[in-house]
Amino acid sequence: MYGLLVILLPLIVGYLIHLHHSVLLRMVARTLSALVYVILFFMGTSLAFLEDLSSNLVMIFHIVLISTPCILACSLCALWLLERRLPWRHAHKSQTPPSRLHMALESLKLCASVLAGFALGLSQWPPLRHAATVSEYALILMLFLVGMQLRSSGMTLRQITLNRRGMLVASVSLVSALAGGACAALLLDLPIKTGMALASGFGWYSLSGILMTEAFGPVIGSAAFFNDLLRELITILLIPLLMSRQRSMTLGLSGATSMDFTLPILQRIGGMEIVPAAIVHGFIMSLLAPILIALFSA
Repeated sequence: MYGLLVILLPLIVGYLIHLHHSVLLRMVARTLSALVYVILFFMGTSLAFLEDLSSNLVMIFHIVLISTPCILACSLCALWLLERRLPWRHAHKSQTPPSRLHMALESLKLCASVLAGFALGLSQWPPLRHAATVSEYALILMLFLVGMQLRSSGMTLRQITLNRRGMLVASVSLVSALAGGACAALLLDLPIKTGMALASGFGWYSLSGILMTEAFGPVIGSAAFFNDLLRELITILLIPLLMSRQRSMTLGLSGATSMDFTLPILQRIGGMEIVPAAIVHGFIMSLLAPILIALFSA
């Protein structure tokens, strides 16, 4: 119950606060960005303090190499069936996409934070043993700010329910990702709930890695981080290839990032028509990610 409250309470309290002033919203965004780097740094530090470190690193990459293909395969199959049964009609011609290299480098900066924390943690400097405590307080503040951002995104219940395609893709993405997580858990001999929690980040690696570390420790937390990081990098590469024929699949693969990080590339290639569905899809996935991780790890 404590872990559930740590995740849900600050998220709900933050969601109750509706900011209108653009300056305050920018401050929240900058603070949130800084907190993500700080928490990921301490996640790497905690990893360095694990006993039998080499075995744990092998375990992390073993989990990633099994879970990522399982989750992606289930998602791709389900979204392909959705597009086949209910094709997304459109007349937009794709434009030149923004630099995928630049977007990939932005993702890798967060990976570098984990590696920097891990490198410093190898020094075994005594104050770093308090990394888990610092990380927990920073996590509470981060979830509070995430709740504020979701509320201030301007999405109302009416707008969400009216965009049927965004809701439909989000529903298929949710069910297929959880099915992939359950399959991965069976292959990895993990509890089904752990596998489903691992799949509940929906590409939001900066959040899933942190929450999973708090719930399951740095091994599963690091695996969740790299699992969702790989999903986003693969999505960035696939969007230009899939948009013309598999529009639903393209949006579904973007996961929680379709309302922020991958939105520019979706808009550039898919046109303004895809933007409302992308925002609704991303909003739903972003809202459900911390809630589902909390439920599956409770």
